[in-house]
Amino acid sequence: MFAATIRCSSRFLKSFPAANVAVASRKLSCSSHVACKKFNEPMSGHVMARPGGISTFMRLPFQETAEGLDACFVGIPIDHGCSNRSGTRLGPRYIRVESALVRACNSLGAAPFESMQVADIGDVRVNLYDLKNCCAMISEQYSDIIANGCKPLTLGGDHTITYPILQAIAKKYGPVGLVHVDAHSDVSDIMLGEKIAHGTPFKRAFDEQLINPKKVVQIGLRGSQYLKERGGQKWQYDQGFKVVPVEECWHKSMTPLMKEVREMMGDMPVYLTFDIDALDPAFAPGTGTPEIAGLTSIQGLEIIRGCKGLNIVGGDLVEVSPPYDTTGTTALTGANLLFEMLCILPGVHYSD
Repeated sequence: MFAATIRCSSRFLKSFPAANVAVASRKLSCSSHVACKKFNEPMSGHVMARPGGISTFMRLPFQETAEGLDACFVGIPIDHGCSNRSGTRLGPRYIRVESALVRACNSLGAAPFESMQVADIGDVRVNLYDLKNCCAMISEQYSDIIANGCKPLTLGGDHTITYPILQAIAKKYGPVGLVHVDAHSDVSDIMLGEKIAHGTPFKRAFDEQLINPKKVVQIGLRGSQYLKERGGQKWQYDQGFKVVPVEECWHKSMTPLMKEVREMMGDMPVYLTFDIDALDPAFAPGTGTPEIAGLTSIQGLEIIRGCKGLNIVGGDLVEVSPPYDTTGTTALTGANLLFEMLCILPGVHYSD
């Protein structure tokens, strides 16, 4: 069902020691609350040099489906919903490459691979010539991914992808809460005559009742606007969205805001979507629609870590366009933020 990032022949695998292939696992000790189980873990840089190994996310094991997984990393390599600079179809590949530098525990002691079965399931099949059909394909494949409770963390791809993902999520969980981090609101009704584009996903999600409008927060919105009322965000305010324009974020920690967000969401299922252009282009220049005066990478990290405690059922990191950042910094930032999303999923163990 899913296209593998790399397919290895048995002859290729036999030519390397087992430690050189991303099939490492850890066996937890038995306890009353955790059964004896082997959990996948990323290949360590102490085992294989960072430039080596197979380019799965964090050099985790690859598997064809989400069967048996608590969470998965999955790519959607498209950019034909873009309105400005393209290149995000290459985002999943380059995020995976840069993710080789990400280690198994975060700096707060989160150890997701000690309590969750995680793998990279490759990229979903996409149609690069028909965006509407592509969205239908994505929605169908995500319905399979989440059928048994696996939480998908998606490597984009332009922001169009969140619409079909939410279609699948809502079929399983009903209308969900939404934490949306972005420079742009993405609530346009039509773009150049089309209902589906990277600037329309949350209008489509609203129209189809995929999200609960009273449980939507948009953080980091900024830039010049087409309309003057309420900073160009009047439609969202009218629907009950919580809008946090970037001016309310400047020179501040996001920790107090995220406390409000946790209280707002309660225990309902929540989807987290992070457009890399939420960050100032000084931190993430490799994107299609950059806007100056954005969030810092520190604030981006605070927002994701502030989602710990929410009932997160999936997330995505979108709009990384590698051709516009030859240093790889934007893809590296995206890889780290995706790992932090994994760390805040329900059930992840933290050190005392």
